[in-house]
Amino acid sequence: MIYPIYLYGHPVLRKKAEQIGPDYPGLKDFINDMFETMKVSDGIGLAAPQVGKSISLFLVDGSDLAEDDPSMAGFRKVFINAEIVEETGDEWAYNEGCLSFPGIHEDIVRPSVIRIRYYDENFVLHEDVFDGMKARIIQHEYDHVQGILFIDRMMPLKRKMLAGRLKAISKGKVETRYRFVTAASVKASKSSV
Repeated sequence: MIYPIYLYGHPVLRKKAEQIGPDYPGLKDFINDMFETMKVSDGIGLAAPQVGKSISLFLVDGSDLAEDDPSMAGFRKVFINAEIVEETGDEWAYNEGCLSFPGIHEDIVRPSVIRIRYYDENFVLHEDVFDGMKARIIQHEYDHVQGILFIDRMMPLKRKMLAGRLKAISKGKVETRYRFVTAASVKASKSSV
């Protein structure tokens, strides 16, 4: 099943996601559907809040970046109830985008190395260190389950300059290759019932 992507302005994107257990209903199918949704949306990471579920789960697949960065080959992981326990290394800027912000790409500064504790899709506990692009993708998705959006990491002046585009996104006035949900569309469907 392909989920629609929840766009900026929808309240689910601002909630801190709840932790889940191995008995979460339909977990395996949900993870498979998220990978499928991410692929058809041309994403390299996707968090559950971006498909309307406020649970602490995100996944990454950087395989498409392997041509430019061979270390990304086979980098496909699920992170459940993740906790970044340490951020180190030099901070570096990189032009990030987000499926919940179609058409917006901005330089975001993040630490280059993270240590993260998480459960995989089989609820096996891991504590791993990631660096470079892997760390960046994970940090971006981890922010989503914390209710933090990549625009929160922009300079205030840059956010102010994007105000009109952000307002348009929140109203669904965007073109995407994927289906999406806005806060306005949810309100409209509730009022028509």
